[in-house]
Amino acid sequence: MGELSAMETVQAADETIHEIGSKWMLAPATWAHGKTHGFDNPFAHYFAGRCGVLGDVDAGVVTAAMGWFEPGLVRSMWDEGVAVAGPHEAARRYMLAGTDWGREHVPDDPRLCELAERVVREAEGAGLPLFCGWRAVPLPEGGPGRLTQVLHVMREWRGGLHLVATTAVGLSPLEAVLTADGPDKARFSGWQGDLPEFDHLKPRHAEAEEITDRLAAAVYERALSPSQRAEFTTRVREVGTAVLG
Repeated sequence: MGELSAMETVQAADETIHEIGSKWMLAPATWAHGKTHGFDNPFAHYFAGRCGVLGDVDAGVVTAAMGWFEPGLVRSMWDEGVAVAGPHEAARRYMLAGTDWGREHVPDDPRLCELAERVVREAEGAGLPLFCGWRAVPLPEGGPGRLTQVLHVMREWRGGLHLVATTAVGLSPLEAVLTADGPDKARFSGWQGDLPEFDHLKPRHAEAEEITDRLAAAVYERALSPSQRAEFTTRVREVGTAVLG
């Protein structure tokens, strides 16, 4: 199977982990699951569910933890969502939607789950509240549901690191969205009105990506041996192929 450096692991695996999470979050089955559990608005389900691990906090805390969404959108969706179910219950229902989806779409790979859990345990939590909140949530006993949840925790880890990095290079939340994904994503994230020019900020975003990769690679370096990193990457790719096509 060979060996991989920690940075090669980051570059080969992290985007697939992100896309697997996006797949279940945006799945019609997830929205239907939320509706069955009281959430008529899928976006209220998303904000209260994903961020419910933060506890009973003001929407400003949620905005700070998520990073790139327009604050007014966060407040309206968070307040609506936690009115349906308290934050911890909203998070439980949200992850139940994810693990139910995973049992239908994610292959069972206990070894990948084991390796991913090693990375999660090794990661530092400073400055990463969503990651820490989800890391503290008990995992299903096994199977695709457990793997789906572990990959979600890893996705929150990478996202939290990137928020730290974009802040460190001086990008505002709106600038970070624009430089990463452009105006359409900014609109989707709730930003309205005239959007600023952002092409001149793209070097900062590239710097933030480098910082994020470096921070993640340091954890892979500690958590997994070179051969384990190669195995982890291969297994992530296989799961990604099965889930994403």
